[in-house]
Amino acid sequence: MSLAGERAHPEIIENIKKEMGIDKGFIRQYAGYLKLLLQGNFGTSYYTNRDVLKDITAKFPNTIVLAFAAMLIAVPAGTALGFMAAYRKDGFIDKCVNAVSLAGLSIPVFWSAIMIMLLLSLKLKLFPPSGTGDARFLVLPALVLSIPAAATLARITRITVLDILRMPYINTAKAKGLSSLNISAVHVLKNAIIPIVTIIGLDFGSYLNGAVVTETIFGWDGLGRFTMDGIIKRDYPVILGCVITGTVVFVLVNLITDIAYHFLDPRIRLDAGKN
Repeated sequence: MSLAGERAHPEIIENIKKEMGIDKGFIRQYAGYLKLLLQGNFGTSYYTNRDVLKDITAKFPNTIVLAFAAMLIAVPAGTALGFMAAYRKDGFIDKCVNAVSLAGLSIPVFWSAIMIMLLLSLKLKLFPPSGTGDARFLVLPALVLSIPAAATLARITRITVLDILRMPYINTAKAKGLSSLNISAVHVLKNAIIPIVTIIGLDFGSYLNGAVVTETIFGWDGLGRFTMDGIIKRDYPVILGCVITGTVVFVLVNLITDIAYHFLDPRIRLDAGKN
């Protein structure tokens, strides 16, 4: 109806349905779509009449850039805050980190996006409010996207480091006279890396699916905004193409994360060898 118009003649509507292939039964539509997928064809957009796969291929690099930028902010910030909180357990820094990380996880992304846009763009005029372009356009969406990831990393790192600091080998290292920096780098970080990598893999995989809210608010021309446009217009080939792409990417990122475990922790290699 939206393509033909509200007052379109029924024959026109039927012709459009035939062109789109939606005049057939659900099973036939599903089988036809699976056949197209096996041929590497995601179909054609109802509105632009463009190949959906070509549009996804054009927009996906922007999402990759945004995801990398967000993780470049989140990983150092979250890990550092987690270590600081663990080494200052129950102190002022620990309480501040817990409060900040809780806020980062609790505040909705759309609200933090609007507040950051108002402050850094409209008030201080440091960065452009929206659009896709050079690094200046990337800062605000990457910053907003990094907040929940950094908060999660801070909490996971804190819990993991606290558990490691209670281990007997840490007391042995202290008794041998090793410096705090040496203990942190060699013993603590090495054993805390697996949970940290897990969170990084999950967050990075979800970002590559397209940060729908962030990309839409900041006008970033990526997979998330493309998905939202498809939802608003009820452009089903676009929606299906984006969902399938996001699913495949998420599975691949998690597979790569699992493979990385074997290189980061020798104990996993030994267990795998025994099994």
